[in-house]
Amino acid sequence: MPDQFIDSETYDKLDFRAQPLPLATFEDCTFKNCRFDNGDLAYRQFINCRFEGCDLSLAKIDDTAFREIYFHQCKLTGLHFDRANTLMFEVDFSECVMKLVSFYQCNLKSTQFKSCDLSEADFVEANLEKAFLGDCTLTGAVFERTNLIGADFRTAQGYQLNPEVNTIKKAKFSMPAVLGLLSKHDISIE
Repeated sequence: MPDQFIDSETYDKLDFRAQPLPLATFEDCTFKNCRFDNGDLAYRQFINCRFEGCDLSLAKIDDTAFREIYFHQCKLTGLHFDRANTLMFEVDFSECVMKLVSFYQCNLKSTQFKSCDLSEADFVEANLEKAFLGDCTLTGAVFERTNLIGADFRTAQGYQLNPEVNTIKKAKFSMPAVLGLLSKHDISIE
């Protein structure tokens, strides 16, 4: 548990790969254009923070708390949110590159994904109830035993999900992308 508390700080264009952030709770902080890729963010707490233009690819986030966090234009490739602290986990994403990210068993209820590349993301057993996936690329993303009740896929593209192994009641889809629901049947639609 972090013993240091940092409030309302702005970090701009800093490289935290060699010298990681202190083991602390960060509240109302903003991180702009910072480098965390392949770095260590484990056991930190982020509360009501913003990450803008940051690279967190492959960062270690074991037991890291993300509460009311907004990521904008960040690179989050290969990040394992499934290893983060799940207590009050709340995140939103806009214009982020999130290839190969893992949300295995994460609670993403009402999460906003806007214009994100979620290619090959892992949503197995995740709760995406009422999530918004506007203008997102979901090519190769894996949905199995995923709660998609009321999720909005209307402007998402590239997804393939099997309605037989996912809960999709009241989910929103649009043509022609909705045909991704039939891909497992290997049928031709003209």
